[in-house]
Amino acid sequence: MNDRRTFASAFDLSPDSLDEPGPDQRWSTWPSSMPTERGPEPRPDWLVTAAAAWDTELGIVKTGKEADVFLLERAIAGESGCRLAAKRYRSTQHSDFHRSGRYEEGRRMESSRDGRAVQKKSAYGRAVAAGHWAISEFDALCRAWDAGVAVPYPVQISGTEILMEFVGDDRTAAPRLAQTRLRGAELADPFDQVRAVLLAFARGGFVHGDLSAYNLLLHHGRVVVIDLPQVVDMAFNPSGADFLHRDVVNVCTWFARRGFEADAEALFADVLAQLW
Repeated sequence: MNDRRTFASAFDLSPDSLDEPGPDQRWSTWPSSMPTERGPEPRPDWLVTAAAAWDTELGIVKTGKEADVFLLERAIAGESGCRLAAKRYRSTQHSDFHRSGRYEEGRRMESSRDGRAVQKKSAYGRAVAAGHWAISEFDALCRAWDAGVAVPYPVQISGTEILMEFVGDDRTAAPRLAQTRLRGAELADPFDQVRAVLLAFARGGFVHGDLSAYNLLLHHGRVVVIDLPQVVDMAFNPSGADFLHRDVVNVCTWFARRGFEADAEALFADVLAQLW
């Protein structure tokens, strides 16, 4: 779909009468996305969905082995808009997917050919893996959002790119919990929020699977969970309880190192109880 022509047609305008995006810009990809590729309703008031909007690249937020995160501003020219984080899973040539096969237990790809290609790590398989993990993360974000878990709002998915709410101020991303200087009693409220996250995940029937102080953001006192491609469904993955226990131990150990004691086994029992 040509977004420029779509917008012009909707308002009975000539496509040539519209300005073109400049360097590091593109027309908003929202109009060309399918309903199933968009985030849950009701959508936040801050989200710009106008067909006339541009996506402007503002720089890179984070690099990783599997994906890079960029900062975008989606806005109509000359107007204020919204800041989005664009997580782009790496290309076939540069991706390094190291997720354990245990995360995949209970999951099935629609195509058996795709599944075999991913296992063989062929060029085609690596391309499939990029799209597979992007879809897995977007679905997990939508599911978590609906379950009341504190995650960035998932805006949309386009191929191997996920657009989501940018958690930060201006062009600066919120710090990871591990990057803060909080100690002892200062961690009481963040711990309560992490506990609430674990409980909410469990009530939804799933587990983060890789939870730590490095994928928990702290923004104006609010803990937000990120990096969800490996989310495990407790109903289908036989290793679900093991992943849950590891998540609990990881976070409790980190809090203990910072001087805030937390009983990992007691928390594990509380979270596990939410599943039945």
